[in-house]
Amino acid sequence: MNVARYISNKIDGGADSGSFTASVTKIAIISIALGLAVMIVSFAILQGFRNEIQAKIFSFGAHLQISRYDTNNSMDVAPIGGPDLVQRLHAFGQVKAAQPFARMTAVIKTRDEVLGVVLKGISEEDGPSPMRQNLVAGRFIAYPDSAASDEIMISRKMADKLRLQVGDNTLFYFIQNPPRVRKFTVKGIYATGLDEFDEVFVIGDIRQIRDLRAWPDSLVGGLEVELRNFSTLDRTADLLYEKLPYDLKIDKITDQYAQLFDWLQLLNRNVIIFLVLIIFVATFNMIATIFIMILERTNMIGVLKAIGATDNQIRSMFFFRGLNLTVQGMVIGNVIGLGFCALQYYFHLIPLDPENYYMDRVPIHWNPLMLVLLNVATFSTSLLAVLIPTYLIARIRPVTAIKFD
Repeated sequence: MNVARYISNKIDGGADSGSFTASVTKIAIISIALGLAVMIVSFAILQGFRNEIQAKIFSFGAHLQISRYDTNNSMDVAPIGGPDLVQRLHAFGQVKAAQPFARMTAVIKTRDEVLGVVLKGISEEDGPSPMRQNLVAGRFIAYPDSAASDEIMISRKMADKLRLQVGDNTLFYFIQNPPRVRKFTVKGIYATGLDEFDEVFVIGDIRQIRDLRAWPDSLVGGLEVELRNFSTLDRTADLLYEKLPYDLKIDKITDQYAQLFDWLQLLNRNVIIFLVLIIFVATFNMIATIFIMILERTNMIGVLKAIGATDNQIRSMFFFRGLNLTVQGMVIGNVIGLGFCALQYYFHLIPLDPENYYMDRVPIHWNPLMLVLLNVATFSTSLLAVLIPTYLIARIRPVTAIKFD
């Protein structure tokens, strides 16, 4: 039988619920529980924000964009060969999909309003478009086999400004020589919450732009490349730069929308600082609790030493007591943290203003690995906090301790 564990259990079971030690013990459990719960919720929300915003950005630009070098920085770029380049890209194991696109500036005119936009023609030749996830009304554009589709998707902001609804027809005026006019039907309305997209882009069929520019089917404005793993972005971009023709450029999504990614990185740093402070407070509370327990049990420590108990045995007794408190706090913390995350994930209890946060609710992302790491970090720091004050036991003399009051 483990004597230290036995005595620790007896102390735990025989503690007076009204004593000072019992109150401090409850505070230690609560501090560990709340600290772990806050860390779980913070990381779940942070990862949720990151994934939601990145998914919205990737739906418009994928991870990499390949286009021809152009010195005028215009939306209307020179075309590149599409099918052959797609085949070359798929030879790289890091490339998951390469969707062709083309852009053309236009002016939308309704009965009461006029709005300048960019018509972005896309294709689903290499799989479903990520833009489908942003649809909030109507349906995605259809691609007939015989001719270019006259269906478009506009943003919620554009629909409100132009007073358009799903099923309405509208005229697009393309500034070229000679000027062209096209009639399109609004079949879908999307919303990303990102003004960089919602105030500019209309989604349509790439074949419309080919017709307007008199391009053959083999030409596209560029390719949006989706990678299998976003973490390989820089390495893959460098590799493609070396392998692709010299007249093509590769734009990384992190460079195109640097402000958004810098904002996400700033969130990371703030959360890390916040979590370090939480762990520090929980550790300090645990150290204070063990110190108080040792002081309150000074007489008992003296008696145990007088009958032959070693410092390590007495230290183990308080270690098991601290271990018990840590486990209780972690169990409660996991229940609170995961319970809150589940309620928010399924019932959307906390809404957000899309104008400021790019989404209409607090997002939650489930990351089992991060959950394990948070529990391991909490457990390790708490046990370290338990061990530190137990070394005070070696300095307690039996005669002085027995007389201690």
